[in-house]
Amino acid sequence: MGRRGIMSDQLKEEIAKELGFYDTVQKEGWGGIKARDAGNMVKRAIEIAEQNLESRS
Repeated sequence: MGRRGIMSDQLKEEIAKELGFYDTVQKEGWGGIKARDAGNMVKRAIEIAEQNLESRS
């Protein structure tokens, strides 16, 4: 059993759509995106997670 990623596939897809490279993901898979896009995706996921934590407190 592999280790689950922190981000769900659904979240990753939503962020890719928001950041405008989901078409690349559909054509080439996650390996096809630029390192910068992957970095931006992680940053965005962290922002979302922080907002979710703030809204709970």
